[in-house]
Amino acid sequence: MSGYIKSMRDLEAATYGIRGGQGNSLLKAAGVVGGLGSAHDGSLGGLTGGGPTAVSALYNIAYGKKVWSMINQECNALAMLPKRPYTASGWRVLEKRAAGGGNNKFNSGAFDTSNTVAKGADSLRADMLGAYGENAPINADSDTTIGTISAITPTYAQLKTSPKTVAHLFEFSELALEMAKIDDGVGDIRALIREDMGKHHAEVQNAMLLLPLEQYDVGGKSYAEQNVGLNYTSLMKIVSSKAEIGEMYNEDMLHDGKTDASTGAEPQVYTLYGNTARNPGTSSGANGAITVSGDGGFIDSYVDYGGDYSATRPLTLTILNKALRNIREAGGSPKVILTGYDTIQHIGDLLQSQERFMDRKEIIPTHNGVRGVKGSEVGFRVATYFDIPIIPCKDMPSTTKTAAATDLSDMLILDTDHLWLSVMKPTQYFEDGIDHGNPFGVAKLGNQAMYRTIAETGCSFFKGQGKITNLSSA
Repeated sequence: MSGYIKSMRDLEAATYGIRGGQGNSLLKAAGVVGGLGSAHDGSLGGLTGGGPTAVSALYNIAYGKKVWSMINQECNALAMLPKRPYTASGWRVLEKRAAGGGNNKFNSGAFDTSNTVAKGADSLRADMLGAYGENAPINADSDTTIGTISAITPTYAQLKTSPKTVAHLFEFSELALEMAKIDDGVGDIRALIREDMGKHHAEVQNAMLLLPLEQYDVGGKSYAEQNVGLNYTSLMKIVSSKAEIGEMYNEDMLHDGKTDASTGAEPQVYTLYGNTARNPGTSSGANGAITVSGDGGFIDSYVDYGGDYSATRPLTLTILNKALRNIREAGGSPKVILTGYDTIQHIGDLLQSQERFMDRKEIIPTHNGVRGVKGSEVGFRVATYFDIPIIPCKDMPSTTKTAAATDLSDMLILDTDHLWLSVMKPTQYFEDGIDHGNPFGVAKLGNQAMYRTIAETGCSFFKGQGKITNLSSA
């Protein structure tokens, strides 16, 4: 038999005694028997042969104990984030220098004679940087007196958060547990459902971390979506800016947009860790646009959406290189890039023309135990970019005004030295019910089980994080 079995069709033919396309001969004494709905050998199906008409009661498909998953439950964003014990609900950050402001470049890179003579100002003159003549007087009360040494002080800010509880409850009856062990059952139904629900619990947390920023706009909604703030704070919200939120409002990408007779974005969109500096302001009335003044200061991340959200733009290496350069100039050190499989493929297409300049090596990047896409031998398929691992995320959103087939997933460029998941209670599994001698606790003849995690995301350096949105492949 082994000599001519070369495919599953051959194996089925040998096992079920198929001869000449005449159907199964498994129950030869009763006639030829077909499968349920269609014959195993691919013929027209149904019962064939001259046996009793009730012979189908003697034959059935066995499904077996194995359950095959048809779902991609990857949770790379959750796995990638460093985990820290939840030891405090707040933290302090340096918002501004003692003098020279809080921008990336000292004094915003400009020294003008029109700048103030105040020694602790955000914009200093070149002769007020702290150099004094011999035996200069000290006058702590006069910050604007030229030639005297005055006291200056940095500006600090406080951020706060609250732990978020994520729980998923499921149940299985006493009868189901027993029946699964007999007939054509899966065996240990408890172990099966427990494993699948564990994967679901992790996948949902991953989805929270990649929740689109627009979903925080709960204006006018009175149902459960009002509770979106009970989720982990999304990376898409952490890595945002005052300018981005204002532009999303002006392009009606939020529920409360300029054509919705509203006058500003919802607080839940721009409030982050108790800070409201990302508030883009108010419009000039119904159907009016917001004129964003200034930036959000220290809490703004680098966001490149192409200047406006009215139309997408093709992803180029120039856009990606500019993002990396600006993040590094701000003091960040990108450790990982999160994006979708479509964007990874597009980057690979952009780099393919540079094959002759690339090393012949195979790289499988890892970050916190998460494996990236395997690089091809000639480096066509992107595994790293400037030695930064690119980790695929199936749930990465595509932030655009209107959906199109050419849209690409957003890109998150993260410095995970300053981005983490604070864990108060690690994921735990609880179970109670009739199998534990306590049917009264679950109020039914069965069992209930639950996965529970208590945690929240945190960030101590927003300018070190970056995001590229509003992308297309062409």
